[in-house]
Formats: sequence, C-alpha cells, structure tokens
Amino acid sequence: MKHVFDKFINTEKNSKKKEGIRQEKHKWKEDKKKKFEEAQPYEKTGKQHGFKSETINPKYQRQDKKQDGFKKANTKSPTNKTLPFSADKEDPSQMPLNKFIAYAGVCGRREAAELVKAGKVKVNNDLIYEPGFKVSASDKVIFNNKQLYPQKNLVYILLNKPKDYITTAKDTHDRKTVFDLLQTATPERIYSVGRLDRNTTGVLLLTNDGELTQKLTHPSFEVKKIYEVKLDKPLAKKDMEAIAAGIELEDGFIAADIVGYADPKDKSLIGIEIHSGRNRIVRRIFEHLGYDVKALDRVLFANLTKKNVDRGKWRFLSEKEVRLLKYMNQSFLKKKKED
Repeated sequence: MKHVFDKFINTEKNSKKKEGIRQEKHKWKEDKKKKFEEAQPYEKTGKQHGFKSETINPKYQRQDKKQDGFKKANTKSPTNKTLPFSADKEDPSQMPLNKFIAYAGVCGRREAAELVKAGKVKVNNDLIYEPGFKVSASDKVIFNNKQLYPQKNLVYILLNKPKDYITTAKDTHDRKTVFDLLQTATPERIYSVGRLDRNTTGVLLLTNDGELTQKLTHPSFEVKKIYEVKLDKPLAKKDMEAIAAGIELEDGFIAADIVGYADPKDKSLIGIEIHSGRNRIVRRIFEHLGYDVKALDRVLFANLTKKNVDRGKWRFLSEKEVRLLKYMNQSFLKKKKED
C-alpha cells in the first residue's frame, strides 16, 4: 500500500488546510464585527463627559435594534412576538438553534451560527438572530424555505469487510452478510452505501442517513475510491497506459483517474483510483485486458480508510468525519457549477 497509496490515503493535510481557512474566515468576520461595533455612535460614559450611564444616540436607536435582533437569547423576536414555548436552559428537551441546525445535517455548528446571525433562519415564522436561542423538536425551524428536523439517531459505521460476505441484508441462499458482523452495533436499521461484491474486501460505509447515501452514490459527486488489486500476472506498461487513457467496456467508456504499481518490486500488485460506481467496474477493467483478479481490496472510500480497523471489525465515524463527508459533497457541487 505504500508508494501509490500514501498520497491518496493521507487526507489529514487537506482537512487541516480547510480548517485553517475556516478559522481565518471566522477571525476576519469577528474583526469586522468588532470594528463595526466600535464605529457605532455610542455616547461616552463617565464623569468627565457629564453622563451618569451609557446611552445610545436616539438617532441610531432603530438601526441598532435591526443589527442586534436580540439583546438576550430566549426573549422576543425582532417582530416583538413572544415565541410559544419556554426557554428554560435546564430543559433537556431544548437545544441552541445552531445545534438544532447541525443535528438536522445542514452544516456544522459554527457555520449554523453564521446562518442564524445573517437572518436566514426562522423559528415559528419569526426571524431569529441569536444562535443560542433555545428550540425544541416541536418548534418549526425553517431554512431555505424548508423545515428542518433534528436527526439525533443517525448512525455512521465503517466496516473493514472480509471476503465471502455479501452486502445485502438478507440472502435467499443463506450466505453470510455484512450485517451478521454488526448485530451488536446499533438497533437502528442501516444499509450499505454502495456495494462490494462477495470476494471484494475493504472499506464499506453503512448508515441510515438517506440524504448522505444518495449524495455519495450519485455519479455527479465523483466520490473517490482507491483499490489495491492483486493480478495473476504482472501488469504490462501498455495495459496500464490503456487503463489510464480509457477503454470501452460493454456498458460504455471508462478511464481510471490514476493507476500505478502499488509495489515497485511486484508489478502484479496495482493501485487504482476511480470514481465510477458501476457494478464490478474494477474487476471488469482488468478482465477486459486479459487479467484475472486474484484479490481486490478497497483501501479508501471518499475520505475514509480502514486504518486501525482489523478485517471483519467496525467502528463508528466521528462527528468530524461525517462533517467532512458532507463538506466534500458541497465542494464537488461547487466545482461542477464553476466548470
């Protein structure tokens, strides 16, 4: 897996770079907000100015209300209507608005806070500008003209699939399925994101998040997949060049994004990066050129690897990994639009 795979599998560098950009953007917004507040025409406080307390110039009072929206969370909306629920901080059934938005899968909490401050979120038909505003599941939260629903029970599992297991939930031939390995993982009904055939091993994502599944399996998102392929004989250079340039299969043209020798001392061990999700596509590429695939192992799917997960074992994804999956999809869409 060294040589070809190292530069593909290590996503830490890119994720740190993205996080740095987000931090810089957040800092820039905070500095801009601070300068704006300093520029507001507040009258000075202190005996030297002859005032007993800080006051706001009435000329600008109406404008300040629009900017602030709320002086405190859980009070009144800009329309001076009281929302029909308690905002008791101790109530476990309630949560901050930005957290609610994050649970709904829109974005992370920090990005959600910016959406609220920008006046893009309504609660019970009232615009809310305070990210910490408390809401509950019974409240109607609207973003982009769509009602949001918190999805607390979403499950994301990474399995290092072993050989001789199929990815369907039930099999009429009583073959082993990947769900036999996940009986104690969760009571939720989960399903695989895409499929790996019975003899293919490696990274398999399982979830009950239908929206994310649709994005990760849709061709327009071009989700990256990297495989290690063991052939029955060394791969000829001309055949490797043909795979990179593209070949015509029975269901259409296909070209690898990148292909190379995974081990320079063993030219029958190949690394291939591809984003197509067509059925048995990697096996069919090599079979088309006269090679027999002895072993096929998926070492990367999207930004997920099987690092520290033994064959036949599984783990839950972290919140950061789930967020990166969703962020990655948004990047694909943006790139498509720009092109």
